[in-house]
Amino acid sequence: MSISLYHVNAFSSDAFGGNPAAVCILSQLKADTWMQSVAAQMNLSETAFVFDNGQNISLRWFTPEREVDLCGHATLASAHVLWQYGYVAQGREIAFHSKSGVLTARQKDGLIELDFPAVEPKTVKAPAKLIEMLGISPIYTGKFGAKYLFELETEQQLLAVKPNMSELLTLAERGVSVTCADSSGQYDFVSRYFAPWVGIDEDPVNGSSHCALTPFWSQRLGKTRLTARQASARGGDLSLQLAGDRVKISGTATTVVSAQLLV
Repeated sequence: MSISLYHVNAFSSDAFGGNPAAVCILSQLKADTWMQSVAAQMNLSETAFVFDNGQNISLRWFTPEREVDLCGHATLASAHVLWQYGYVAQGREIAFHSKSGVLTARQKDGLIELDFPAVEPKTVKAPAKLIEMLGISPIYTGKFGAKYLFELETEQQLLAVKPNMSELLTLAERGVSVTCADSSGQYDFVSRYFAPWVGIDEDPVNGSSHCALTPFWSQRLGKTRLTARQASARGGDLSLQLAGDRVKISGTATTVVSAQLLV
């Protein structure tokens, strides 16, 4: 039996921009080892597996190397696929049941809006070796979950970050978000995200890190509605809103490939 598989670029309307994700629509549950093998075969930052049992829609995310608890761009891509290909009626809100609880997606003002938990970064002192390997001089260091958040003074410094991934792998970390205020006036802030420890050297557009970046910049700028740019080579745009202990993450998505998985 063939399985519908889609290659979607999230947080961009550009066919060659945003963050690519594979979305696999399951008609029956599959073993974890099978899903991990498919994710490794796709070799994208995330592969999402969607299963509707008639009562709930479950969603799981795998990098080429492991399962993760939360992924923004692959959730956006999954919602896009469900609406675009008629798995869910246009205009109907989607509730994904995941390892991070129930995550909702809805269509709003031409965008897909995700409802994710907000994570308040905690000020910490980062390992000197990590800062050295990143080649940065942060003006703020925080941590959200197992991941680090570094604020830099200028966008030039952020764009110049070029870590040696093999060196970073010698450290026992999980992920690093580097951010600064936007200098163009088009966005409120920009960021980049590195996670070679889970098989993603630089994530083109990382939605889940914005669960921490949103409250961080909301407090910095004194506003709850923000616009952001992920300054990777592919790049992507996010519209953000801090709503209490939740973050609304909005963006567009573009399907690049629609295919059938034969194994």
